[in-house]
Amino acid sequence: MAIKRSRRQARPSYTKRAQKSAPAFELEPSPARQLYLTDVALRDGHQSLLATRMRTEDLLPAAEQLDRVGFWSLEVWGGATYDTCLRFLKEDPWERLRAFRAAAPNTRLQMLLRGQNLVGYRHYADDVLERFIERSAENGIDVFRIFDALNDIRNLKHAMHIVKQCGKHVEAAICYTVSPVHSLHHFVELAKQLEDLGTDTICIKDMAGLLPPFEAYELVRRLKAAVHVPLHLHTHYTSGMASMSALMAVLGGLDILDTAMSPLSGGTSHPPTESLIAALRHTPYDTKLDLNQLTPVAEHLRAARKKYHQFESDFTGVDTDILLSQVPGGMLSNLAAQLAEQQAIDKMKAVLEEIPRVRKDMGYPPLVTPTSQIVGTQATLNVLTGERYKVMTNETKNYFRGLYGKPPGSVNSKIRAQALEGESPISGRPADSLEPELEQAKAEVADKNLSEEDLLSYALFPSIALQYFDERERGELKPETLEPAPKSGPAVAHELHLAPIEFKVMLHGESYHVRISGSGQTVDGRKPYYIKIDDRLEEVYLEPIQEVLAGEPDTHLASSNVKPGKRPKPATPGDVTTPMPGRLVKILVAKGDHVATGDPLLVVEAMKMENRVTAPIEGEVKAIYVQEGDQVTPEETLIHLE
Repeated sequence: MAIKRSRRQARPSYTKRAQKSAPAFELEPSPARQLYLTDVALRDGHQSLLATRMRTEDLLPAAEQLDRVGFWSLEVWGGATYDTCLRFLKEDPWERLRAFRAAAPNTRLQMLLRGQNLVGYRHYADDVLERFIERSAENGIDVFRIFDALNDIRNLKHAMHIVKQCGKHVEAAICYTVSPVHSLHHFVELAKQLEDLGTDTICIKDMAGLLPPFEAYELVRRLKAAVHVPLHLHTHYTSGMASMSALMAVLGGLDILDTAMSPLSGGTSHPPTESLIAALRHTPYDTKLDLNQLTPVAEHLRAARKKYHQFESDFTGVDTDILLSQVPGGMLSNLAAQLAEQQAIDKMKAVLEEIPRVRKDMGYPPLVTPTSQIVGTQATLNVLTGERYKVMTNETKNYFRGLYGKPPGSVNSKIRAQALEGESPISGRPADSLEPELEQAKAEVADKNLSEEDLLSYALFPSIALQYFDERERGELKPETLEPAPKSGPAVAHELHLAPIEFKVMLHGESYHVRISGSGQTVDGRKPYYIKIDDRLEEVYLEPIQEVLAGEPDTHLASSNVKPGKRPKPATPGDVTTPMPGRLVKILVAKGDHVATGDPLLVVEAMKMENRVTAPIEGEVKAIYVQEGDQVTPEETLIHLE
């Protein structure tokens, strides 16, 4: 069946579709073929539904069982896995990969590679890219799905070349999205270029679940007519269309489809593996996979998922709002967590309304890592500060400088001029402007006994990796708590400070670990308090109350701005603080330095993006109250200028 659209009917957008009559389609016969499946539960399934928090010990039994089924590949690594392993799970991502390789020796193992961004949120130099791919291949990856958030071919070419050199499978991806500058013709032309570069397969990467069923059919048919390599579809269930779109793509001649085992499917994840196998049984598209082999896998994953209930996304089921906002499910849950961290969850609607405006300013980039973080973070800052682009992240500035690649459409010239600060944007391949990084990274950690894989971890995530290495050396690797705190007396901070104060709460038979970790400044008669419940940050607003020392309820501190062991509260124009809670990754000045207004002082990582904190006044650096790696909040003075 080939779908033909009437010549007079333009491709309708979601916002206009209801106002137009349905297009007339003609159906033509299509050749049938066996469909191959890639199961993504071990990576993207729990990344989409559980914030990538599933531990290796809970994934390996499933990998061993899935290895016997006969999948085309298993996606087990890449994406957010690397960062999350180091940052939250306190696991070595390379050890996880080697464990998967040992558990599934008979099936291709697949990873998601963000082009020149690798598994991070910025472009890395070619020497880092080359070594990362070589070590990934050596440690067990067979299939490298490579994409670029802007569909900029220049950002894919070198990674594809290195994968080929390693003798591994290149699967170049096209990021599908809907905008005034994207069309099926555009995607087909991209596919032709990718085939010319030597890709072994092409993936249609529908990260937001925006691909409608008939358009899926039409896109696959057009691609089949234009290229000769097999086609692979990756689509999310967020909008509720994924299974329908997958079936139509299969009828159009699709070769390989991504699915997720049922306990980790649906919602912001993918179509369920078992359902697609059953739907295609005894048809020309039969997957030839045995459902009986999947029952124990589903039982294991269903039981394991319960352990991670505190990481469940608040956005479950079908969310048709994505058809208008185009915000991917993972980005949606991240935004909710980020706004909660900023004590501003009530601003969610305003942020979702701001995202399309920021996306337009940036030339309609597809919303996928890292552009989803760049757009989402900038939209959040625009809302929280009350003034658009008053605070601009480093990544937003780098985007307008061209350091992420060429935007699909025209950018807002006024915002770009503000970001460039008098500089000229680059016009060539972004990575060509980067100096080699590995030797410098090696010199910085020369005092540590690190493996080659450890060095790559440091090159990709310096501050996070250093913390991990130090904790590993001391034998203090402690992942996030999954179970409620053990039954014991309340943990009381005996130091001279306000927080943390920890205790347990029993509610309806459930035990909750509660920690009061700080407070913000009073605004409009209400004061925000930072409270973590089972490691999930919640916001509580109270009328101003008397601040007391933990363990010393009669001591009033209002008259003293500086408390022993604590950072002072901002009180003068020269008191520098952070606009949002985060992790301090870089101090750019030293005590005694003279700085001008607007000079960069600190780099704070928040919402996975690095934000420069600049000098509010001209003056001398009189005091620095922080160290790199510290967690910082807006109610603290980090640097004092006079």
